[in-house]
Amino acid sequence: MEKQIINTKNAPAPIGPYNQAILSGNLLFVSGQIALNPDNNQLVLDDIKTETHQVMKNLNGILSEAGMDFDNVLKTTIFIMNMNDFAQINEVYGSYFTGDYPARETVQVAALPKGVNVEISVIASK
Repeated sequence: MEKQIINTKNAPAPIGPYNQAILSGNLLFVSGQIALNPDNNQLVLDDIKTETHQVMKNLNGILSEAGMDFDNVLKTTIFIMNMNDFAQINEVYGSYFTGDYPARETVQVAALPKGVNVEISVIASK
């Protein structure tokens, strides 16, 4: 199996023993992204919509580095702290796609890294 590590300065550097993404064949596996601004390494937690936009910007930075965009996304996983935030997260998330939405699951969790409210990972294909 051949795999290529994808890293970009347009998304936060990993905060553990993992990579931003791995490209294997035509499939891109993007690690979960949180609302960490890659320019200053600060969390963007003003409100849930702003936080979700930062997560999506980070995902976009990684997709772009791999020569892809949100049209290439096949599947997403959304982890959220509070299911009451789902509608606002969904509104922001949906604005990044053009209509052929990917498969998805959304799961409420007990905790996320650095105390954030939302984390999203994706699988994409060229």
